[in-house]
Amino acid sequence: MKKILSRPKSLKDTNLSYCPGCGHGIIHRIIAECIDELSIKEKTIAVAPVGCAVFAYDYFNFDTTESPHGRPPAVATGIKRTNPDKFVFTYQGDGDIAAIGMAETVHAANRSENISIIFVNNANYGMTGGQMAPTTLIGQITATTPFGRDTKKEGYPIKLCELLSTLEGSVYLERVSIHNPKNIIITKKAIKKAFQYQIDGKGFSMIEVISNCSVGWGMSPLESIKWIEEVFIKSFPLGVIKDKAI
Repeated sequence: MKKILSRPKSLKDTNLSYCPGCGHGIIHRIIAECIDELSIKEKTIAVAPVGCAVFAYDYFNFDTTESPHGRPPAVATGIKRTNPDKFVFTYQGDGDIAAIGMAETVHAANRSENISIIFVNNANYGMTGGQMAPTTLIGQITATTPFGRDTKKEGYPIKLCELLSTLEGSVYLERVSIHNPKNIIITKKAIKKAFQYQIDGKGFSMIEVISNCSVGWGMSPLESIKWIEEVFIKSFPLGVIKDKAI
């Protein structure tokens, strides 16, 4: 029988520990496939912070380092500047990148650091119990907004791609999703493009990936897919937000 699909070399042969319906496993595989196809496995260094992303080093089959919460862009900047021949990317969640790590994110983009950021947006703090995050939708129920996010109390969801697009240093920003096969294909294309931009020395790129968090949202995996389609992406529209290289 002809083998048509196999595990990427950049992904370890091990079981994932993520919750049922979680999108991290899909995103891990996409990243691993892109790295294999670009033949950069041996020079790749990933940076992962506190949160669900912290498990990345258990699954990626290349060098992965941990950073303090919110600091991956700063750590990645140091690694890339001292090792410009390496391929460096960060793997971050919404609470990490847009809350405690907002300053590092903004300044790395403003300086156009030649790094790639994979930003997994599931609109809550998934690891610590489903609390409200900067990207939590208006009216969304979380552990800390039991009656739904109220703009008068908690403000509005932060659209990080749009925010960073105002900076001269940001080169490529795209928002994608993994809620169905079509969008998984689009996500892979976007991530591979961002990685190629770094290889070509074009500067700062970030791919925001809308991802399921069934347990944090209090839904079944199928319900979470429907919620992304009917609610989530209406607040966070998919597509290229900025591409200076065009």
